[in-house]
Amino acid sequence: MAEPQKYLPRLDEEEGENEGTLLDPRMEQEAERVAEALVFASAQPVSETYIASRLPGGTNVPRIMARLKSFYASRGVNLVQVADHWAFRTAADLSFVVQTDEQEGRKLSRAALEVLAIIAYHQPVTRAEIEDIRGVQTSKGTLDVLMEAGWVRFRGRRRTPGRPVTFGTTRDFLDHFGLEELRDLPGIEELKGAGLLSGRVPSNLHIPVPMGDDDLAENEDPITQLDLEELGLLTPKGEEAD
Repeated sequence: MAEPQKYLPRLDEEEGENEGTLLDPRMEQEAERVAEALVFASAQPVSETYIASRLPGGTNVPRIMARLKSFYASRGVNLVQVADHWAFRTAADLSFVVQTDEQEGRKLSRAALEVLAIIAYHQPVTRAEIEDIRGVQTSKGTLDVLMEAGWVRFRGRRRTPGRPVTFGTTRDFLDHFGLEELRDLPGIEELKGAGLLSGRVPSNLHIPVPMGDDDLAENEDPITQLDLEELGLLTPKGEEAD
């Protein structure tokens, strides 16, 4: 019987054996096929934890996903990483091919874009801090639009008087803007090159490196069910408010 055709390169000996349990080559190839199918069948990015739960114990999931990513790098669809999740996306240079005539979604206002940028770069950030950075008051409607889009979320509560809510971005934000992690956000030189900052930028302008999505700051507490009820997001019974 002829040996099955391999669509991915086999493990190289130089891929150190300390990276995880090495499976039989056939089992490794089958694990790749299963991981590929799981991501392909999902409408949302799939977590590595979920993939690992469907594969043999000891499977080195990051290595398998990295190999699949390499295989699809030159294809019409790419396997992309979004935080610790994975998804198939149309290759960036082919996006024009699959564009449809469907009505475009509502565009964000300039105020919403400013608030989104501040949250992305300064998270965790409170509403008062957003207003201090912008120099103008931020309406609740602007934050509501960003949260309805699924790009902004409540992160926690600051350990300061009044315990203000802190805001942060979501995994959907990373997915929409093609980022693997927050540290992939463009720096000041990239923003200048894209024409998003004028050449007359103050010399003391500093663009911070955001924290990880789920990392709480030292002066930040996680959101609890009581907090959600207080914010009107849950009823006292724990059900989502309309």
